[in-house]
Amino acid sequence: MQAQDYDAITFDVYGTLIDWEPSILSALDAWTTSKGTQADKAALLDAFDRARAHYQMLAPARPYPKILRSSFAYIADELDLDVDTDTQARFGSSVGNWDPYPDSVAALAELRKRFVLGALTNMDDTSFAKSHAKLGNCFEVVVTAERAGAYKPSLRHFVLALTDLAKRDIPPQRVLHVAQSLRADVRPANLLGQDVVWINRAGRGLGHAGFGAELAEPMATFATMDAFVVSLMQ
Repeated sequence: MQAQDYDAITFDVYGTLIDWEPSILSALDAWTTSKGTQADKAALLDAFDRARAHYQMLAPARPYPKILRSSFAYIADELDLDVDTDTQARFGSSVGNWDPYPDSVAALAELRKRFVLGALTNMDDTSFAKSHAKLGNCFEVVVTAERAGAYKPSLRHFVLALTDLAKRDIPPQRVLHVAQSLRADVRPANLLGQDVVWINRAGRGLGHAGFGAELAEPMATFATMDAFVVSLMQ
């Protein structure tokens, strides 16, 4: 993996660049605690991961705030708790509150000097725009679930992004994909024969199981975006 081998880099956004797990877990933990239930945090996160995967498969391209609200109800049912509609609504509209990892913005700014950057995300257009602003509006190619009419691990996201880049005279073999999700990104990239790097953030686990995640084979693994950029650019 060397910088001169690529003209474009595409990214999985949530989990790779946006640190969404703490906000999600904090909201769910505060809600269950307020209901007098001491739920295991790992179990809560696992329940959310299963819920979002279920609804994404059930209703491709449903706006992500609805996925969040449906997931909230799913978790409430699992825990035998009544749905607090106000809390559910806040959870559904929380995307704009999720912040980037400390190294994301600077890493993207550095990469943008040399590469065309793209985003492949399961967010809807409106929700993603909030996160894109926090990342410095750095992406020239954007494929959302709303645009694709599907959720990853559908290959449609990748095909659309590669098509956009081909219009810029960047062929697929000159594109590197970077992702945290083994399920939604690394495995689909493998199936397309695309070079892919895994950003395995410490203490983060969403997207690491199910739907063929165990078959994912990244060409390299890094713990941070900083480490990835240093390795790529050396």
